[in-house]
Amino acid sequence: MKPLKEKISITIDSDLLKELKEEAEKDERSLSQYINLILIKHINENK
Repeated sequence: MKPLKEKISITIDSDLLKELKEEAEKDERSLSQYINLILIKHINENK
């Protein structure tokens, strides 16, 4: 069973957003998928 997902709204610096979009494209992921991946990695590294 897939984990449940929720939509959120955040405010993010436009320069950071541009870089995130570029990195997501390089990784062939959607922006949402890429941000999720980064957040999961961050959480796992800080446990």
